[in-house]
Amino acid sequence: MATLTITNGRVIDPASGLDQKTDVVLSRGKVEKIGKVSKPGGAVLDASGCIVSPGLIDPHVHLREPGQEDKETIATGAASAVAGGFTSVCCMPNTNPALDDDGRIEFVYTQAAKAKLCNVFPVGAITKNRGGEELAEIGLMARNGAVAFSDDGIAVASASVMAKALRYVASTGRAIMQHCEEPTLTQGAVMNAGVLATKLGLGGWPGVAEELIIQRDVMLNASIKCRYHAQHLTTAGGVDIIRRARKAGQPVSAEASPHHLLLTEDACSGYDTNAKMNPPLRTRDDIKAIIKGIKDGVITVLATDHAPHTREEKELEFAAAPFGIIGLDCALPLYAKALIESGAIDWPAMLAMMTINPAELCGLSGKGTLAEGADADVTIIDPSESWTIDVSQFASKSRNCPFDGWDVTSRAIATIVGGSIKMNRDKARLKK
Repeated sequence: MATLTITNGRVIDPASGLDQKTDVVLSRGKVEKIGKVSKPGGAVLDASGCIVSPGLIDPHVHLREPGQEDKETIATGAASAVAGGFTSVCCMPNTNPALDDDGRIEFVYTQAAKAKLCNVFPVGAITKNRGGEELAEIGLMARNGAVAFSDDGIAVASASVMAKALRYVASTGRAIMQHCEEPTLTQGAVMNAGVLATKLGLGGWPGVAEELIIQRDVMLNASIKCRYHAQHLTTAGGVDIIRRARKAGQPVSAEASPHHLLLTEDACSGYDTNAKMNPPLRTRDDIKAIIKGIKDGVITVLATDHAPHTREEKELEFAAAPFGIIGLDCALPLYAKALIESGAIDWPAMLAMMTINPAELCGLSGKGTLAEGADADVTIIDPSESWTIDVSQFASKSRNCPFDGWDVTSRAIATIVGGSIKMNRDKARLKK
């Protein structure tokens, strides 16, 4: 594989604490050198004015294949990831059929290899068909490359089943990613419970439904000590539970998503189904608590929860439309708007939440760092590029995004996977 030297960029590697203007040499699919190069060999990519980061990693996406290819495929989802600067994504098992056995785990890897875009790592289901009653083949899936386990879209509601799952998954060294929703409290719910839901005549989704599951799980896990990850936190109470569990030394982590950092329940006021999320958009106070949790190191991962749906589905009335939005194409500037432009954290801190932290969560060896010998996955970011989000230009197959038309700053201008340039928005920077 040819050598590629990235020059003149601000190299930020949160894993090593590196933050300086220098060069990065990629060769044979690995990071060969970090440091100034007097006479680069091979191709040269000029990163002047840009950040050179380890390849961005999203540990929570929905690629819909197998079974719902009209919404997204592994190939189109990977294209969306590359367009947004992501070199690795972890896809959830709520496909049809579910990713609940070793053969379906292998299927994901096969389809990703055919696409030849970004790395796609499958997350296996905790229970068979995500039914919540019988554990799936956790050991076989782990041996065949499942990087974590989740019934995402559905919580493991049974405490008994969850306790068994924690024990089995702990034996594999993988993490459980829990969709935190007590289902008996959310029947018929389509948005945050409160005055606005009542005014709109829509079923309300209380924050306690999230908090009960998190509290139950950390109590169950206190003696088991499985690695436990709470997906897409939305409530101040949930942040507090995670904070206490981490302080007590439990191996607990949590993630935040762009929409839960930037939008409140008010986005639902016009019955816009692109604002219908699972879990739902909450209040300004909840957003403040999530951002404080990020600043305090309680929430350590950023994840899009990229959830494609067809136009026809999202054009249904609010109560009938499916939950979820897409986010891979535009997540980076939205995180920057919520966290960097607001002064909450800086680029090294944010990139840690998008590189080394998700790599460690999912056990992605060689990913999330620019250390010599690491995989040559790199994202080049122009932190000053201003642009307008246009869903019609997305690489994703779907268009369900509430951020269409937003003016944002910062953009991935090149995505490099295994030393190969998969996306390059500024061809003049590359000299061969």
